[in-house]
Amino acid sequence: MRILVDGRGLLESPRWHGGRLYFADWSAGEVLAVAPDGGGTEVVARVDSLPLCIAWLPGDRLIIVDSRRGRLLRREPGGALVPHAELGRPGWNDIAADGRGNIYVNGAGFDPMAGQEFAPGAVFRAADVVLPAADDIAFPNGMAVTPDDRTLIVADSYRHHLLAFDIGPDGALANRRVWAELGTGVPDGICIDAEGAVWYADVPNRCCVRVAAGGAELQRVTVDRGAFACALGGSTLFVTAARWQGMTAAQMVEPGSGQVLAIEVAVPNA
Repeated sequence: MRILVDGRGLLESPRWHGGRLYFADWSAGEVLAVAPDGGGTEVVARVDSLPLCIAWLPGDRLIIVDSRRGRLLRREPGGALVPHAELGRPGWNDIAADGRGNIYVNGAGFDPMAGQEFAPGAVFRAADVVLPAADDIAFPNGMAVTPDDRTLIVADSYRHHLLAFDIGPDGALANRRVWAELGTGVPDGICIDAEGAVWYADVPNRCCVRVAAGGAELQRVTVDRGAFACALGGSTLFVTAARWQGMTAAQMVEPGSGQVLAIEVAVPNA
């Protein structure tokens, strides 16, 4: 395993695009890009938001979740950030987009960083208005769309499984089902490979795990700190990791412990 980036904060939301890995440093409020050899790290956007997640839309448009202000931002070719959609309230987490431009965002039903009492979260579709798409997800985390744009997979960290939803022609979600039971696994960020398997990152268990539909474990990669999210770029699995200190800690990860790791795997990205 190689260390591509070191000495950062809470790293999340890795996305492979245009031959580079994009990711967010939640501690610094930055979206960065790095070459697959670890060179040329570049800050491409600064947004003071926690959480801070990203997705790419068709047409080479980078979308950033400004959770603190309850909106989506779009990065213009010159680097300026402009409003893309209003989400109506703060408190959003992950984002995924399909090849038709449908955008899905999720959020918990409580603020864990403020120590609020648990309430289940949901997935919403950001269109001209923000539409509820799927509710009663205990703690919605990573999301990914299958290459045929027909299925959205959502990690439910608290219930230890991956959910799947059919994506309709209008972008609506239907046919909710458990895609994989993970036992003691705690899925955070996820990605899909060319064989239809899902990799999920796991903070408390300090690993990334590749599973088939149903939950059979196919491969496991262990790390020495919490694994927050993962992405495939070709046959390289990129992992964002940091030393976890707790949701209500003054700093959720140990300062300077954030890394981007890379390891070669047998099956490339979808």
